[in-house]
Amino acid sequence: MSIISGLRRRHTLLLLALVLVVAALALRSAPMTGQSGCAAPSFVRFTSFWDTTDFCMHTVPLEEIFSGGVPPDGIPPIDDPAFDSLEVAGQWLQPQSPVLSLELNGTARAYPLAILTRHEIVNDVFDDQPVAVTFCPLCNSAVVFDRRVDGEILRFGVSGNLRHSDLVMWDDLTKSWWQQFTGEGIVGSYAGTQLELLPSLLVSFGEFQQQYPQGEVLSPGFRGYGSNPYVGYDSSPRPFLFFGEPDERLFATERVLGAFLGGESVAWPFPALREAPVINDSIGDFEVVALWQPGQTSALDASDINSSRDVGMAALYDRELEGQVLSFALDAEGRIVDEQTSTRWNVFGTALEGELAGSQLRQHLAFPHFWFAWAAFRPETRVYGLPQ
Repeated sequence: MSIISGLRRRHTLLLLALVLVVAALALRSAPMTGQSGCAAPSFVRFTSFWDTTDFCMHTVPLEEIFSGGVPPDGIPPIDDPAFDSLEVAGQWLQPQSPVLSLELNGTARAYPLAILTRHEIVNDVFDDQPVAVTFCPLCNSAVVFDRRVDGEILRFGVSGNLRHSDLVMWDDLTKSWWQQFTGEGIVGSYAGTQLELLPSLLVSFGEFQQQYPQGEVLSPGFRGYGSNPYVGYDSSPRPFLFFGEPDERLFATERVLGAFLGGESVAWPFPALREAPVINDSIGDFEVVALWQPGQTSALDASDINSSRDVGMAALYDRELEGQVLSFALDAEGRIVDEQTSTRWNVFGTALEGELAGSQLRQHLAFPHFWFAWAAFRPETRVYGLPQ
């Protein structure tokens, strides 16, 4: 009896162990659920970081979102930025170095893309206005947002997830997911909430210096920047981690100046802008001018950013000034002038010399993006220079 009893005991233990193993595997493979009880996308099942994210609330199909291969804040945002003077910044930046320019409340700051490619988000404050300065290298998308939502100041991080190859951000209050390209909350308690976009420009460091002689530049601290981790990416025919079909009207990673105004989307390709650096156009009821000029290198081409090819810089402005609609052109010396007063203007939309000197054109929310990304988010877009 003792032998039989021992065999039964061993058999029971083996069965119990097998049950425990099967249960553990089932738990590991089961989709994680947040407090709402709704299942998370399958790629987050092995982490508890998103346990408070409300996956019942989403404005886009969850299957469109996927992991980019890094954990939350695996690409670390800058939460306590420090700034240098133009003189100090000039010790490592060149006149052609690409920077994101932002002017708020009388303060102008430049955020070098050499830093933003490594961090993607800077949580900053201008006086009492908190902002998120963001850059998605995969989409060449630089956008600035106000961080205030419903009376709360959010801190944004890099979720590690992508949608249409674009950075998906997360906030530290609700762990909602936000689309960097549009500023829309797409998953979680803030799903459907729209962040306020703020006008900014991608320009060269040299142009920033001229426009803002008292400007500040994001400090690299003790770390060396300037190399490009995405060598050759902006000439790639197949964007990284983009699983859709690129719109064939333009080369996938062609740069475009994209704008959405009056319910209409328009994209001005950089090659068209290079040929005609001043384009007077209309979007809905808006009379606009797209400006382009050379002098800014790509942050996503050669390994050394300052030695990369010149892709230029572009911006979009309203042509109406004090009740008058201006028409713009290049003069014989290649300078931007308006045809009504011959006043000279720059790429910042500032009147430099002439009758309207000191005037400022109203900047529209238009940003340089890679074509594939702009078309993925704005498939109905009109492309300047192409038949409709």
